[in-house]
Amino acid sequence: MPEHPESAPSTDISATGAPIADTGAPAARARRGTRRRLTADDWADAALAALGERGLAGVAVEPLAARLGATKGSFYWHFTGRDALVAAALARWEEMSTERIIAAMEAAEPDPAGRLAALLRAATASAAEDPLEVRLLAAGDHPEVAAVLARVTERRVGYLARLFEQLGFPPAEARHRGFLSYTSYLGHAQLSHALPGAVPLDAAYLAAVTEALLKP
Repeated sequence: MPEHPESAPSTDISATGAPIADTGAPAARARRGTRRRLTADDWADAALAALGERGLAGVAVEPLAARLGATKGSFYWHFTGRDALVAAALARWEEMSTERIIAAMEAAEPDPAGRLAALLRAATASAAEDPLEVRLLAAGDHPEVAAVLARVTERRVGYLARLFEQLGFPPAEARHRGFLSYTSYLGHAQLSHALPGAVPLDAAYLAAVTEALLKP
């Protein structure tokens, strides 16, 4: 197997253009050895950051390589092309923004009402700071983005509906309340970026929203 591009030893060039032999100095080797190899997740995270800043058009190999201080060779070590990177970034977002959050909520809060309140607080604060979800919604005409958004929406609404069922609401009403909760969150996220400061983010407001969602 070829050597990983990020771990290949470097060769210095003299003023005449001739290579200078590596003397094997321990300090130089140590400096090279401390450079961490980039992983596919590193590239996916960088792609998500670019997507949040400039939308799907911002995901391009050369700017991401510059952002990571890497070469295009490192990129092609992990991915066959840009489409593969976009797919990996979307899968990473799906895992980090939905599955891990649900798992953390389940582990941290035994009470369904407490879980719902904590989820609303955390999701609203995160969406207000990070425009990624709003950018993804704007890119919903891209087939792969649309497919991931559909899966994430169903997973999130389904989880919220389960919380409402655990609180005693019948399944159909629990699903309606799950949709209401989720669309309220999305609307809040979009407005917070379109009109910064126009929507409240304080704990009292979010507590009132949770109370309204829980009313029989």
